[in-house]
Amino acid sequence: MKTADFIDILYREGELLASAAERAGTGAKVPTCPQWQVRDLLQHTGAVHRWATAFVATPHTAYQPFEDHPALDGAELIAWFRAGHRTLVDTLTAAGPDLQCWHFLPAPSPLAFWARRQTHETTIHRLDAESAHGGTPTAIDPAVAADGIDELLLAFHARAKSRVRSTEPRVLRVRATDADDAVWTVRLSEEPPAAVRGHGGEADCEVAGPVAQLYPALWNRVPFLEVTGDASVAELWREKSGIV
Repeated sequence: MKTADFIDILYREGELLASAAERAGTGAKVPTCPQWQVRDLLQHTGAVHRWATAFVATPHTAYQPFEDHPALDGAELIAWFRAGHRTLVDTLTAAGPDLQCWHFLPAPSPLAFWARRQTHETTIHRLDAESAHGGTPTAIDPAVAADGIDELLLAFHARAKSRVRSTEPRVLRVRATDADDAVWTVRLSEEPPAAVRGHGGEADCEVAGPVAQLYPALWNRVPFLEVTGDASVAELWREKSGIV
């Protein structure tokens, strides 16, 4: 996917998130993140959007901490979220391909990183906001879902800070049932998970389903649809992989 495509999806997902938050109300519980209410979701995602914007706009070449979110609620909080989201989209759109700034996952360029990372950040949290409102969530494009799984397995959990560890070496297979090439193999050990795209040999456990269902399942937003083999491996992922 191209950077411009990610920015377009980021815009759409942020608008959907804000609309779902308005319908649910900022005091509503978020079933996919039980420790949160919608106001926490908006505060978190809005702060992340402003944090990302600062790296691209300044641009900072070293890590910068998050800034505290303002003490807002209700319509004012939703407006604050919308403003930060709009600024992020505009900043990414205006940035040049030669942008140099801090980023924390491998990427073709810093701009490509931030557009992709904020797209998936916002998509997952849009699902959270829609869970607070209830009803059928907005569909996720399969290409976006597959890219999100790539980012999560091949980059996010490849970092030393991943808590997904196993004293006994185990292999988890992730297989999309609606795309021939959407298969991942994740080797679990006392080191960070080592994932590759493809079958990669025998697996102790396989989780399967449509790619747009696997994506939020791997982010622990919905259950795995199909689990075969040693279910304790899938449970290990669910217990240890949590990221908000």
